[in-house]
Amino acid sequence: MKLSGLGAAIAALGVANTVEAIGPVTAAGNKFFTSDGKQFFVKGIAYQLSPEDPLIDTEQCKRDVELMKELGPNAIRVYHVDPDKNHDGCMKAFNDAGITALIDLDTFDTYINPARPAWTETMHDRYADVMDAFIKYDNVLGFFVGNEIIATEAHSNAAPFIKAAVRDMKAHRDSKKYREVPIGYSAADIAELRPMLQDYLTCGGNSSENVDFFALNSYEWCDPSTYETSGYANLQKQAKDFPVPIFFSETGCNVPGPRLFDDQLAIFGQPMVNDWSGAIVYEWIQEENKYGLIKYENPTQTEGVARSGKPVPVQPDFNNLKEKWERVGQPTGVVKDKYDAKHVSVRPCPEATQGGWLVKGNVQLPAVGESFTGTYESVPSATAAPTTTGGSDGTGTAANPARETQNPAAPTKVVFRGMVAGLVGVMLFFTVWF
Repeated sequence: MKLSGLGAAIAALGVANTVEAIGPVTAAGNKFFTSDGKQFFVKGIAYQLSPEDPLIDTEQCKRDVELMKELGPNAIRVYHVDPDKNHDGCMKAFNDAGITALIDLDTFDTYINPARPAWTETMHDRYADVMDAFIKYDNVLGFFVGNEIIATEAHSNAAPFIKAAVRDMKAHRDSKKYREVPIGYSAADIAELRPMLQDYLTCGGNSSENVDFFALNSYEWCDPSTYETSGYANLQKQAKDFPVPIFFSETGCNVPGPRLFDDQLAIFGQPMVNDWSGAIVYEWIQEENKYGLIKYENPTQTEGVARSGKPVPVQPDFNNLKEKWERVGQPTGVVKDKYDAKHVSVRPCPEATQGGWLVKGNVQLPAVGESFTGTYESVPSATAAPTTTGGSDGTGTAANPARETQNPAAPTKVVFRGMVAGLVGVMLFFTVWF
């Protein structure tokens, strides 16, 4: 896009703010921090140019990075990678632009299947392979052990397998003496399951088993909307003083369109900015679902979708997001040296609920090689008396979910893990809590 005058000056300022490498990011309490102690807020884009791995085409990454500098993200999310390929060129291009990467560890054939939960040696080793391939890059912000695995009541029995994957990937990370890259999970926004899931993945008092961050794929805010009417007020209540960083791993409803991205003002403003660590907007390239921020000129196509070429903004969405991110800037947050990481809530392990969550409290996690047998053995939590942010203030917890709005516009994701395509129908009809 050609700019002149004031527009060019603003764009130049935006570039100047994103070209410095950020360096390793760590998690403490419910915040992310950079190596110099500043709080880090995710301003990201979902980036999956090809089904198998978008981070092996260095020249395409460089072309995309140049336009991303104008837009202003500091993170990308990548759903599938091939650990056997070389990613040096792409990861350097993003690092030089001050862009971190969140990488999913599972692959098309190793994700945790909620219909038949298992944690096999093959899955373990493949997750570890991805970690081994990417741990050397300082701009890896974190790893996901799964994406939208739990989408129905019956699927909640897969939750201990998610936690087992977290446990074993942390053990692998630590045994290799890698830096403590945060390991977390990306959840579907389903009202009767999400509050219990986010509490379950952080309960029990054993940090070696709990996620380092929790992320949410949410399409509740469909412009025009507001903080109160969108459902974000309820999400905020359930995130108040959450024990680990919580952020949106997908957002950006396109119904009815165009997207105004007013939710970004809420996420990076009061009161959400005190508890949320940012958002990833879905998505970079234009696909059939019409969620793309760019399309390609003179493209090559894979499965009928243009996946390389010269990136050109899709308007007005691109400029709308750019304008919102310029308005919010980079929130100041807190300095790590002055942050009390104990100022968070400790969540109790949720009990089973009628017509919803099936896992009863804290249970024995499966070992490598085990599959779900139909029951779990209860085990005591390491913390005897957890505290929650629920109660008379209306805050939602696993035991008392806050009132929800519908999540009407979860996109059909063409290139992501095979499971997701099968879940789209479920995701389009979310239960309203009353």
